[in-house]
Amino acid sequence: MSFSSEVREELLELKMWDSNSNLQQDEQLARLLLREAFIKKGFINDPNKEYHLEILFKSKKKEEQVKEIISNFGIDIKETKKGSNYMLYLKDGEEISSFLALIGATKAVLKFEEIRVIKDTRNNVNRLVNCETANLNKTINAAVKQIEDIKKLKKNKKFETLPDNLKELANLRLQNPDLTYEELGKKLSKPIGKSGVSHRLEKISKIANEK
Repeated sequence: MSFSSEVREELLELKMWDSNSNLQQDEQLARLLLREAFIKKGFINDPNKEYHLEILFKSKKKEEQVKEIISNFGIDIKETKKGSNYMLYLKDGEEISSFLALIGATKAVLKFEEIRVIKDTRNNVNRLVNCETANLNKTINAAVKQIEDIKKLKKNKKFETLPDNLKELANLRLQNPDLTYEELGKKLSKPIGKSGVSHRLEKISKIANEK
């Protein structure tokens, strides 16, 4: 059964009118009208794929009336045309969750929120992994270029003319191609920070590529 069908079934099982509700009569009536609109012509996509909820109307007037009711509950629902019908729709996860709660689909809200938390967590992890991978590739490429420059200096007999501080760092880089600038800086006889290491490696590169 689709997620949309599950929501519809849950709504059909609810009481048409709850005489024990703490809600004002007007608010309970508004929620009932929204529930009826969704049951008749509503659809919600599988949240595992994308967030999308819509309600179709044949009448523009009816669509505007329902839009006003939803907006009065603080939900920013959008409107558009879909074929010969008028459509209200939501694509924001939080707004969809609020709407489902508004029409009384409590079980659907819990399931939707569970999926949303898992999706958001997965997306955050993927972003972190992609960022770390990009940073790692950048570090590796920089180290490869630095080692090439140092080897060029040795081949051109320029290495021994380097100042002692640059020579020490160059040798460290050759011996430790996988170390970060921070780690290289700590291994120097007189430790320096990342910016200091970066500055010295740039000097080495500049000397290596001088004509």
